[in-house]
Amino acid sequence: MTEPSCGVSTLCAMYGYDQNAGAQQQYGVPPQQQMPGGYGQQPPLYPEPSPPSVADAVRAFTTGQMSAEDFQQVFATSKVYCPRGDNPGFLALHNTQQPVIPMFTSLKELRRYAGKESKYFVITGAEVIDLLPTGYGFVLDMEGEHRMVFDAKAVEQMVEFAMRRMYG
Repeated sequence: MTEPSCGVSTLCAMYGYDQNAGAQQQYGVPPQQQMPGGYGQQPPLYPEPSPPSVADAVRAFTTGQMSAEDFQQVFATSKVYCPRGDNPGFLALHNTQQPVIPMFTSLKELRRYAGKESKYFVITGAEVIDLLPTGYGFVLDMEGEHRMVFDAKAVEQMVEFAMRRMYG
């Protein structure tokens, strides 16, 4: 086998070609590892607790174990799964008192509601608050055990809370 001619030695090295003609190649041998205990190598002795998931926050909020402000902070940074149609944007339900947009805390919850083959997009809670049309509410986990409805008034309050947090 002839050695390929490579203009950039790192590309050849990356694909396993030896740059030294006649040198013995060793495939599957990992590069030299840094000694344990180096900077950034050890796990922290006391790891930071992970924030609750949006599903955990929904459960805590609906059972009175979490304040509205704490829920909104978790919601703002969490991923939310939204069903989508053929056109960009939210799908709204208009067979309710006020139009609402179904959203889900997990792909599993979305599939329970919309089926296995349904189309969806993922967005953060902060983006939901930013992009939700005026006059619309949303429903989290419509088919779930802890279904949560936010009407248009609640969404307005969430927007006000987010603005106060951002701008004081």
